[in-house]
Amino acid sequence: MPEPATPATPVTFPPAFLWGAATSAYQIEGAVREGGRTPSIWDTFSHTPGKTAGGEHGDIAVDHYHRYRDDVAMMADLGLNAYRFSISWSRVQPTGRGPAVQVGLDFYRRLVDELLDKGIKPAVTLYHWDLPQELEDAGGWPERDTAYRFAEYAQIVGEALGDRVEQWITLNEPWCSAFLGYASGVHAPGRTDPAASLKAAHHLNLAHGLATSALRAAMPARNSVALSLNSSVVRPVSQDPADLAAARKIDDLANGVFHGPILHGAYPESLFAATELITDWSYVEDGDLRAINQPLDALGLNYYTPALVSAADNDLSGPRADGHGSSEFSPWPGADDVAFHQTPGERTEMGWSIDPTGLHELIMRYTREAPGLPLYITENGAAYDDKPDPDGRVHDPERISYLHGHLAAVRRAVSDGADVRGYYLWSLMDNFEWAYGYEKRFGAVYVDYATLARTPKSSALWYGQAARSGTLPPVPEV
Repeated sequence: MPEPATPATPVTFPPAFLWGAATSAYQIEGAVREGGRTPSIWDTFSHTPGKTAGGEHGDIAVDHYHRYRDDVAMMADLGLNAYRFSISWSRVQPTGRGPAVQVGLDFYRRLVDELLDKGIKPAVTLYHWDLPQELEDAGGWPERDTAYRFAEYAQIVGEALGDRVEQWITLNEPWCSAFLGYASGVHAPGRTDPAASLKAAHHLNLAHGLATSALRAAMPARNSVALSLNSSVVRPVSQDPADLAAARKIDDLANGVFHGPILHGAYPESLFAATELITDWSYVEDGDLRAINQPLDALGLNYYTPALVSAADNDLSGPRADGHGSSEFSPWPGADDVAFHQTPGERTEMGWSIDPTGLHELIMRYTREAPGLPLYITENGAAYDDKPDPDGRVHDPERISYLHGHLAAVRRAVSDGADVRGYYLWSLMDNFEWAYGYEKRFGAVYVDYATLARTPKSSALWYGQAARSGTLPPVPEV
């Protein structure tokens, strides 16, 4: 066992470890009507009254489309050596089918060139929830054809950027796309159909498999293809058999529905049993599981907070929430007999409990689920109510403490045998936080939404110091 970290034995990371930050296209780019871009489901959803806080939307967001050079220079100044960003599908392929719009691809070519010029390794995410609206009008992810359209899009982007981008992620958090988008309706496209959400999950899996094959056919063999899962750390409130069964059900719906076919070539039988009154899974066609079960080069894990569950008749006091927004419709099809409980301890502005042990647990689980597969933490971070002081500086000691705790958990997992090769802080800068509008600030860089001026918070400076040194600086006293 390694010695515990002290000032004399700092928490040190492997020399090749990637220190990055992450963003997504709709949350930061703006310029929604420039260069041939057409509406995505998030343009439509955010412009629908009552769907987002204050009716806010990403029309301008933080204007990264026009300010990307300054943003890349800021990353370089902070000392980051990796940046994970997503491509806007409707900026590249406005109808979700057919030839690319070259001016859309040109924006990403320029962004990649700028990153490489500054010594920052680009990681491309092909899909971060912004389906072209025309494809949703044709049925969206519950329709099988959407998976084939996604593979075509992946090939286009792979051919355009694959000579310079080595790290590729097909899908970001397909759980959110399927279940927040089509079951609870708190995310775009805002549908509330449990059967459709399970069909969407399968077709997202199929899209990943088909896109993985398309990317490999279009790019140099050296490139890495992965996907990012927001797999839940699901904990029962007790060892009572009913609570253990509740935890298993949520684990299937949160995790097994994706890693089962993607990593192991099969859905969990217990998932079929839990959802048999909702769907018969007849849309899983012969050959689908082989298409989905493509060998991966890496796996991305997104982690924020664990889930605490029980059987619904377990009468624990206190509020019950699954942490995925307010809706009368559940994002957990077939799990009406499961109750979610707030976990104890400190919380972020999202109301999520702070528990770095969950990140360690998640890493070690996937070290067992996929032995030998390199792992990346592709999202981890926290929202706080950040404000500039009278001198214009933004101090966020809570975020520094959060990052220190979670990065230390990553390093402990490495000591325990996990092959974790990088960490992407969510997020590089404050941005449009989906249905929460602009009221939740996840950024390490503060954005004044009136002027769009960027100010690195104290956490950004702390994280940059960690990136430069490969060790975790101490947490400053508040």
